Amino acid sequence: MKHPIQRPTLGRRNNLAHSVSVALTSGLLLLSGALASSTAMAQDQATNLDRITVTGSNIPRTNTETPSPVQVVTRQEIDRTGKTTVAEYLQTLTADGAGSIPKTFGNGFAGGGAGISLRGLGAGSTLVLLNGRRMATYGLADDGQKVFTDLSTIPLDAVERVEVLKDGASAIYGSDAIAGVVNIILRSDFEGGILRGSYGMSEDGDGDAKKATLTIGTGNLVEDGWNAFMSLDVGKTDAIKISDRKNRKWIGTGDLRRWGISAQDSQFIGGAYLNGGTSGGAGPNGSVFDDRNVTDDNPAFLVPLPGCQGLTTIPGQTDASIAEDGCLWNPAQLYRDLSPKEEYVNVFGRASFAFGEGGEIYTEIGYSKKETTFSNTPSGVSGSWGYPGGPRNASSGDGAVVLSPTHPDNPIPGQESRLRYSAWDVGPRVTNNTNEFNRFLVGVKGNWGEWSYDTAYLHSGTDLTNVRTGFLRYSAVQCALGDPNCAGGVWRIGDDAGLNSQALYDYISPTISARAKSSLDMFDFTVSRSLADLQGGPLGLALGTEWRKTSNSLTPQTYTDQGDIIGLGYSAYDGTQNVYAGYVELSAPVLEQLELTGAVRYDKYESGEGKATPKLGVKWTPVDWIALRATYAEGFRAPNPAENGDGGLAAFSTARDPVRCAADPTTTNCGARPVAIITSPNPDLKPEESKSYSVGLVLQPTSSTSLTVDAWQIKRTNEIAQGSTAQAIADGAVLRDIDLINGVPGTGSILAVNTAYVNANSSRVRGIDTDIRQTFDIGPGQLEMDLQWSHVLKFERTEGGETVDYVGTHGNCDVTNCIGTPEDRVNFGTTWKQNNWSVSGVVNYVSSLENKDRRGGDYLAFYWDGTPVEKISSFTTFDLSGRWNITDAFELNASVQNVFDRIAPLDPTTYGGVNYNPLHFSGAIGRYFAVGAKYTFN
Repeated sequence: MKHPIQRPTLGRRNNLAHSVSVALTSGLLLLSGALASSTAMAQDQATNLDRITVTGSNIPRTNTETPSPVQVVTRQEIDRTGKTTVAEYLQTLTADGAGSIPKTFGNGFAGGGAGISLRGLGAGSTLVLLNGRRMATYGLADDGQKVFTDLSTIPLDAVERVEVLKDGASAIYGSDAIAGVVNIILRSDFEGGILRGSYGMSEDGDGDAKKATLTIGTGNLVEDGWNAFMSLDVGKTDAIKISDRKNRKWIGTGDLRRWGISAQDSQFIGGAYLNGGTSGGAGPNGSVFDDRNVTDDNPAFLVPLPGCQGLTTIPGQTDASIAEDGCLWNPAQLYRDLSPKEEYVNVFGRASFAFGEGGEIYTEIGYSKKETTFSNTPSGVSGSWGYPGGPRNASSGDGAVVLSPTHPDNPIPGQESRLRYSAWDVGPRVTNNTNEFNRFLVGVKGNWGEWSYDTAYLHSGTDLTNVRTGFLRYSAVQCALGDPNCAGGVWRIGDDAGLNSQALYDYISPTISARAKSSLDMFDFTVSRSLADLQGGPLGLALGTEWRKTSNSLTPQTYTDQGDIIGLGYSAYDGTQNVYAGYVELSAPVLEQLELTGAVRYDKYESGEGKATPKLGVKWTPVDWIALRATYAEGFRAPNPAENGDGGLAAFSTARDPVRCAADPTTTNCGARPVAIITSPNPDLKPEESKSYSVGLVLQPTSSTSLTVDAWQIKRTNEIAQGSTAQAIADGAVLRDIDLINGVPGTGSILAVNTAYVNANSSRVRGIDTDIRQTFDIGPGQLEMDLQWSHVLKFERTEGGETVDYVGTHGNCDVTNCIGTPEDRVNFGTTWKQNNWSVSGVVNYVSSLENKDRRGGDYLAFYWDGTPVEKISSFTTFDLSGRWNITDAFELNASVQNVFDRIAPLDPTTYGGVNYNPLHFSGAIGRYFAVGAKYTFN
């Protein structure tokens, strides 16, 4: 989403080691950081090679510090944060960025899933592995386009560690890992049992989270010749509603007038008249356009229906203010969830059987079922959306929803009146996702002469059912409001809604559903060996091949293929990919101080695309406590079925309208407003390609001090993306309303923007990662400190000859959540251990955002007086946790997240949270407590 590192002068080891250690203890941890602890640099002979597996290589090593930057996250680091799921923790990593998918975005295309987006390049460009192998992707594609791995299917207690390869594409695991690799490594050879239970609750008494985990294992692979273990993870989390935070400043309300932003510029308030009463106005009482005596200079104006004061929760409105500004109300506060309700069960099992000398047959079985329920605001009866036949316009023109001339609630008898109404009487729009995930793996590994081999077959799949209620069927609404003889009955609105029957509501708001499936079948075979002893150690060789078949399908929501659900865009896709790949890898420690690595992979897609992608690395260790490293890699990703297959999508975003702004430069017409984005698949798409670079420094001046600094850059060309919304608006590829400004043709409000998936020229993201780790022995205890800092220098996107930079701004709003591109993210953690107890604290920092769509671009929100909302403030939280081992077997633990109850900064631009940025979610929830217990038995 979306920086200088001081390097010490070379000198004698003892002096420099002392200087670095002193600097760290006096505050360097607050200024810079490093990646992973450096290990001793000595290497064994090839014949005594220890089998250490490091993410990014299939060649065994004698140390874990490779030429590639790999961040290793231990169980202790996860536990100390109080996070209870893999997804929650990974989304706090400083390398996570724009395009990350939080579970709280329940009304997004991929609602119910959770994904990580390394470097802000999108969840579809981050390869997630489980024990070094892929998983089936989530059934719903993010933004209707990007297929990704759902992190919430993995039981946390089964996780041993997480390794994050952060230098771009991987010639080992797949050239589509353009942004990097997240390898979640589960326990193996586990014996005994662990029983955990936890309960969490916010300070406001809601969001209750109950979780229980049982992990058991038996058998010793060395002594018994076999081992088997299983982890069962069950939990339930209650929803938190926006109304539960109504006193938490702007978090619990859509009405931002108290903070200087007008009702017209508050995107989550309902009922407001826009543009002098010529548009907007979807309130609980309803309003209609007075179309009498309309001329170019005298447009139609909205007229309110009676009943506002009895239906709204916003006090102080009068007949005069309602006539002028509309019936203001707070639909998000009344109906929308801040976080969804969740129930889940995750199961993972593994069994291993030894044979011969070093041989092993292994199998893994995984199953997950999760149900997520998210409540959102009621549907309006007007608006715009898209389907395969084109855009629908229920706001104006022939397709407008109207009250018939004889409708009893029509305040202008004798005329057909265009209606604005928010269907509070139908109730909230509720989305329920039930997702089942399965995974089966069987493999064998061992030794054959000088060769080590590992081969396996994997099958994985997801089956997701999406059920929605509270949505309005367009044709039924047109009938029930516009036809006095409608077979479904006449729909009474506003004050008279109590006269409706349940049969009428069943007619206009049927239950609708969609079904998504994904599957992965994969066979891989890898061999490795030492070829010769070089001066620095053994020359290692690995060869591998892989075949995989992936399929993704989504049936459209009921009636959306006909464009018959108001405000719900069409999304569907269906396609299969067969990929064949082979690779070769070499690791050459040509000198004790110099290691060279190289790999090349060839991926061949059944559709015809194919490419060889290399990866090169070098590590130079002039002395045993300092190392320099660098890598170069290329990536390659063919279009997925959602991008070039059958289907398409219609989504919603926010965008500025330069046409209306030029015609009337008021805040209402110059700020970003919600628009529908209609995107079509493109069969002529070319594959994405990338080039990645990294250069780093590793220091370990003492056995308790480590520091790494890595500069990196990823350039992606032929980037597959939705066409630029701003460019489409500039080109006139829009559907506009009839609320013209001063009668000037072509100045109506934008209802929909037409785009297609395109190969944008390129994106380039560049930054610096630092990581520092320091341990002190102080008296009877031990103090551990670590800091990770990711600083983004550039995030440029080039399209149509224009290059824009998003760093430090709220752009790019064409991707998930519109969370922006902060320059800096920092995590600083400390842990004090003494005897049988420990206390940990973690500081999380996200830098401020300039509230523009790009560097040097336009502001996206304004105060009532016309001055811009210039920035979204930085945000810092502190999490605290503690553990007490009462006995060797029994542990109590507790945590407090957001200890100082920091409130998320006001963000009037993002659509991923109500007036707060999803990056600052803990500041929306507030202080959150959790207690737990763990019992270990043999």
